[in-house]
Amino acid sequence: MTWTDLQSALRGDGYVASDDLAVALHLALTLGRPLLLEGAAGVGKTEVARALAASRATRLIRLQCYEGLDAGQAIYEWNYQRQLLTIRAAAEDGQTGKAVEDRIFSRAFLLERPLLAAISQETPPVLLIDEIDRADEEFEAYLLEILADYQITVPELGTITATSKPIAILTSNGTRDLSDALRRRCLYTYVPYPDRETELAILMARCPGVEAGLARQVVGFVQKLREEDLEKTPGVAEMLDFAAALMGLGIADLTRDASVLQATLTTLLKTQSDQAHITPEVAGRIAGRAA
Repeated sequence: MTWTDLQSALRGDGYVASDDLAVALHLALTLGRPLLLEGAAGVGKTEVARALAASRATRLIRLQCYEGLDAGQAIYEWNYQRQLLTIRAAAEDGQTGKAVEDRIFSRAFLLERPLLAAISQETPPVLLIDEIDRADEEFEAYLLEILADYQITVPELGTITATSKPIAILTSNGTRDLSDALRRRCLYTYVPYPDRETELAILMARCPGVEAGLARQVVGFVQKLREEDLEKTPGVAEMLDFAAALMGLGIADLTRDASVLQATLTTLLKTQSDQAHITPEVAGRIAGRAA
């Protein structure tokens, strides 16, 4: 499969990838390397993994990162309740010692969290490590063994090697610097907000019933809105919600009814200060330049 074939496959699943992103994905697949996608929230980084999994008809396994995430939540943990019940049952049967210990510390008692699950699939899944910059720096060290060798060490069992090698996609919103060691293990591409033509293609692909004139106005309006001084810049998902809201209300022209336009901005503006900043006058001015 060439990178253009991959680009077409992603488009078939509703994701319009730029040439740079399609090439980066193709190289990650060809070289078997993790791909780190960095960019502002809302540019479609997470959707890349979803579309890639759909286009390859494989499982998507997602690890959502957050502050305080540890190995027990991300890699594996023991099923302590089941172990305790097994110990009690064994004691009632007169079983003790190493045989019971070996039994309760076997793979059958191991709870797979996303990272262990990802290397345990017969068919290579897409492993999405989402918002890695939200996790602590210490957690990155847990990832290095997995991303370097696709294996996990469980002290009681030894090293578990990958049944198949997952396709690893990491995303970052750039809220903190990632370690050099993590970056070295990944291919990298920056994902910006889409340009006008790309975003229009996204809208037409995801909302095929939208009228062409309205689609141009929606994309133009959202792109102009992103130039305003906002706390939370609307992303692609918000643009799609905005278009769906207008279609649902039967609006075919953003300049036709200022009050309706203002009401639909709840799909785009997600803080009180942003809603206060984009007054009806400002929204009308942007709409007039959106076509």
